[in-house]
Amino acid sequence: MAKGYDYVIVGGGSAGCVLAARLTENPDVRVLLIEAGGKDDHPYIHMPVGFAKMTTGPFTWGFTTTPQKHANNREIPYAQARVIGGGSSINAEVFTRGHPADYDRWAREEGAEGWSFAEIRKYFLRAEGNAVLSGEWHGADGPLGVSNTPDPQKTALAFVRACQEYGMPHNADFNGPSQEGAGIYQTTTRNKRRCSAAVGYLKPALSRPNLTIELGCLVNRIVFAGNRATGVEYARGGQMQLAEATSEVILTAGAIGSPKMLMLSGVGPAAQLKQHGIAVVHDLPGVGENLNDHFGIDIVAELNNHDSLDKYKKLHWMAWAGIQYYLFGSGPVTSNVVEGGAFWYADKNAPIPDLQFHFLAGAGAEAGVPSVPQGSSGITLNSYTVRPKARGTVRLRSANPADAPLIDPNFLGHPDDLKTSVEGVKISREIFNQPSLQKLIRAVHFPAASVKTQTDFEDYARQYGRTSYHPTCTCKMGTDAMAVVDAQLRVRGLERLRICDSSTMPSLIGSNTNAPTIMIAEKASDLIRGNR
Repeated sequence: MAKGYDYVIVGGGSAGCVLAARLTENPDVRVLLIEAGGKDDHPYIHMPVGFAKMTTGPFTWGFTTTPQKHANNREIPYAQARVIGGGSSINAEVFTRGHPADYDRWAREEGAEGWSFAEIRKYFLRAEGNAVLSGEWHGADGPLGVSNTPDPQKTALAFVRACQEYGMPHNADFNGPSQEGAGIYQTTTRNKRRCSAAVGYLKPALSRPNLTIELGCLVNRIVFAGNRATGVEYARGGQMQLAEATSEVILTAGAIGSPKMLMLSGVGPAAQLKQHGIAVVHDLPGVGENLNDHFGIDIVAELNNHDSLDKYKKLHWMAWAGIQYYLFGSGPVTSNVVEGGAFWYADKNAPIPDLQFHFLAGAGAEAGVPSVPQGSSGITLNSYTVRPKARGTVRLRSANPADAPLIDPNFLGHPDDLKTSVEGVKISREIFNQPSLQKLIRAVHFPAASVKTQTDFEDYARQYGRTSYHPTCTCKMGTDAMAVVDAQLRVRGLERLRICDSSTMPSLIGSNTNAPTIMIAEKASDLIRGNR
């Protein structure tokens, strides 16, 4: 039997949690939020340091890319969250918004009218509940908790000093008037616990009688009557369900899930759909195209002493860390691992930074990242080209909703991406060579000392680069032939269907993508409610 709602939201990640919370502020509106994953009840999710345990395992979909033509044909692990809160429940909690120029580019060059920084700044501020900063660049009262790392690791502080020794200015606020420089990241934490979108937005809304949440659901398709979306068909507990939407169906399944859902529903490139025997509802060629992601490349050093978080891999130190956290709310468990960061230039003539760096106070903290000899402690510095020019695709593997899609980010598929990325690795090595870090380092293991020439560095980038978990743009906003949604996030050529997540970015913004995704959902909630 069909169940009726005003809005059916598909995907309980960052954007879905925001929309469910905002739309149900009106008690007369009935909302269903459908999520494939389960509850966020594992303790690792709520400990800041738990990020290191979350890049594989039951809270992810277990995706890998197709063989990457420009990265030694490697099939690269591609972590995407499968839990309420989505990426905000398993990410490294780094809070950055991107440069204002990113949003101005959307509005002025890419057909996203109304999305310039001046126009969307209020949504960043409305979302942000910053414990330290306030004013024209920051919000202090929003649902998304943001705070400083309470006790940065010795190595993270040394990284910030080393960046200054290299020539970067210190930057205490990457989301303020200037992005360039190095500093300790602010994180999406509150009271020394992760503040995911599920915690910040959804949890306060759970008592509302007009909000229904169904977990562990596999959505089969969006249901259409002609060109109008009328509901969603999904499986829960082995039973087929139909949820009818009298106002709108809203996709918030992310840059991989949203195009997959459209194509399974007959919306996308007609030729591809026909190959899988899917009846075409609407031929929309941009669905699943324009995949844009950051290709992070790590360098790794072994330390003289046990001065990093690797120390806590030993059971007695791990036990002590747990005692510190549960009794005093202090110690290494309050670390998000990725404590330090920097924005800088591969191209010295670039008007804004074209590289971002993430410093990890440990080695081998994430799946697929090289480590140091067993028993040693290490540190990692990751860098990536912030606005890569290569574009990839998300395609269906089959018409079976249970099958993983074919994900091809086309990493390093543009020569400029390789050139900029190599500069990032070279600068990373120079940072490790500065006095503040050099006195802590026993040996740099990756890249090896034999990596010297431009070709050596290019080979290293191809072999050791990986996703930075920032897929975007597969249902991009705009006015050109490949645009999937308009500036109000409505799917072009269809009625009562919107997409309100990172897939709608016209191009990748130059930083981490969780805060921008939450901003998109905040603005979407106003567009849907008719507030401008």
